Amino acid sequence: MRVSIYKQISDPTAFKQQLLLWSQQFREVIFMDSNEYPQGYSSYDCLLAVDAFTAIKTDYHNAFEDLKQYQQITKDWLFGYLSYDLKNDVEHLQSNNFDGLGFPDLFFFQPKKLFLLKGNELEIQYLNMCDDEVDGDFEEISIQCPVFSVQDSQIMIQQRISKANYIEKASKILKHIHHGDLYEANFCMEFFAENATIDPIEKFVKLNEISLPPFAVFFKNNKHFLLSASPERYLKKEGELIISQPIKGTAKRFLDSVADEKSRMQLALDPKERSENIMITDLVRNDLSLTAQKGSVAVTELCEIYSFLQVHQMISTVTSKLDYQYTAVDALRTTFPMGSMTGAPKISAMKIIENLEETKRGLYSGAVGYFTPSGDFDFNVVIRSILYNEEKKYVSFSVGSAITSQSVPEKEYEECLLKAKAMREVLS
Repeated sequence: MRVSIYKQISDPTAFKQQLLLWSQQFREVIFMDSNEYPQGYSSYDCLLAVDAFTAIKTDYHNAFEDLKQYQQITKDWLFGYLSYDLKNDVEHLQSNNFDGLGFPDLFFFQPKKLFLLKGNELEIQYLNMCDDEVDGDFEEISIQCPVFSVQDSQIMIQQRISKANYIEKASKILKHIHHGDLYEANFCMEFFAENATIDPIEKFVKLNEISLPPFAVFFKNNKHFLLSASPERYLKKEGELIISQPIKGTAKRFLDSVADEKSRMQLALDPKERSENIMITDLVRNDLSLTAQKGSVAVTELCEIYSFLQVHQMISTVTSKLDYQYTAVDALRTTFPMGSMTGAPKISAMKIIENLEETKRGLYSGAVGYFTPSGDFDFNVVIRSILYNEEKKYVSFSVGSAITSQSVPEKEYEECLLKAKAMREVLS
């Protein structure tokens, strides 16, 4: 079904930019870059998938079953996303908040053309129908000149929830916690701009350079764009092994090495941040157990500190072995959305945050990733990301923090502003 061709790439960094530029001629594009971040479960340094041969686009109704059938019938590479609002397919929940972006709840496509880069080796996989285009495309990619012109369009970023309103809403969550309705809630707010015209490629390159995260994604589906600098893995499947790496706990980076190390150590020892992380790690353990072989769920890292260009993050790693009676899509359905983006208990948290948030999350806090022909997959969590509807000229990014019994609303608000910094900088 696919032809594979291998090539040696002398300068992978330059080639990645050439790939990204070349891809813009297509209606459907997913570009994924690990930015050479050291991580234990990396399969590729970079992937590019373009030009849909087949695709699935749907709302949340029966979405996971539709995806399962599409994946099992196609048995090929599939790239796409799961929006946060697929929670309504998994549980009896609703999403009634304002939606300025209008992305479909689920979208996946089978690419005609696929590029897989690992080190200096590039694997090109084309469907048989277009395999005669490989040499011409490779030549075209190689002459792309990575020069980006910065647009000076005025973008007025607005905040959907004011500081005073945020503090009031966070205080309501604290009341729910004290009443025993939940232990933790990930409460999010939107920043947005209307009548905005941006160059998605230029903004993505800038955002990626600021953060250099392991799960960066440029996604395009006609007029819908995601520019993601995500540091978080949602779920990966390698054979029977399932890996989830929830993030909970954030601290500033400093240019001064002594101050930076102090910030890192304070995060590592902070009892509030550790309790946040452990609660979500326990939730993820429970989610994985729903499809796991008996006794196979394990926490291989607990509250480890990972450093990125903008922030230090506390990350745990939970693994399991998928029971043979379950499919790849079952593993996604039973763990979705990522616990780090909901709270605990999961259903109660999702109901409460739906009532207090003022924007439909959509693709934010959902997941972007791919399936391989053998049914393996890898998905990030859509955070630290800019979303853009070119037709509506609507730009949006959202940030959140975990509210626990030890939370101080003003400090949680400051954490949100810290997380918003990179996206603000890119758009301003």
